[in-house]
Amino acid sequence: QVQLVESGGGWVQAGGSLRLSCAASGRTFTNYNMGWFRQAPGKEREFVVAITSNGDSTYYADFVKGRFTISRDNAKNMVYLQMNSLKPEDTAVYYCAADISALALRGVGGQKPDYWGQGTQVTVSS
Repeated sequence: QVQLVESGGGWVQAGGSLRLSCAASGRTFTNYNMGWFRQAPGKEREFVVAITSNGDSTYYADFVKGRFTISRDNAKNMVYLQMNSLKPEDTAVYYCAADISALALRGVGGQKPDYWGQGTQVTVSS
C-alpha cells in the first residue's frame, strides 16, 4: 500500500499562484510514477500532470502547459505541483496519485492509478 496526503490547497484570485504538496509513505517511493488529477463539480476526474519515478520525464495536459509545474523530491518522498496564472476553470479538488505504471498514471487506455490521496480543494475566483 501507498499512502498519499495532499496539502496546500486554498482560495486564490485569478492570476495568482498556489503550490500543492503530496507526501507519500508505505512503499519505496522511487518505484512509483506520481501525478495529479483534478475533479470539478459535476465533471469527471481528469488527468493534469505526471512525473516518472526518477523524475526524468513529465507529462502535462494541454490546459496546464506553461502554467503548472510538477516536481518531486525522492529524498523526502514528496511531490509538488506549482500552479501559476490560475484561472477560475482550474477550480477543482486536486488529487495526488501513484502507480508503478506510467501509462496507468496518465490514464492511457482507460487505466487508472492504483493509489490516490484524499484530495485538496483549489478555488480560483474571478
